[in-house]
Amino acid sequence: MGFGGISIWQLVIVLGIIILLFGTKKLRNLGSDVGGAVKGFKKAMNEESAKEENNAQKTISKDDAEFDAADKAAETSDKKTESK
Repeated sequence: MGFGGISIWQLVIVLGIIILLFGTKKLRNLGSDVGGAVKGFKKAMNEESAKEENNAQKTISKDDAEFDAADKAAETSDKKTESK
């Protein structure tokens, strides 16, 4: 048994009929079009995930900067209190 109850010979016959109907040139063009679409999709997904990582790093950096600023402000107020 092959895929889902379809034998390998049945798949070969279906492939032969498809080649007779469409021809190898159209199938080759279709294959390259589908391959290009998949490649473009993967590229877009990688760019999107890179943007998300970059945004996450910016957010973390911003949070760290805010924490550092608050920490410095607290130190400054402590120094003013100690000097009085």
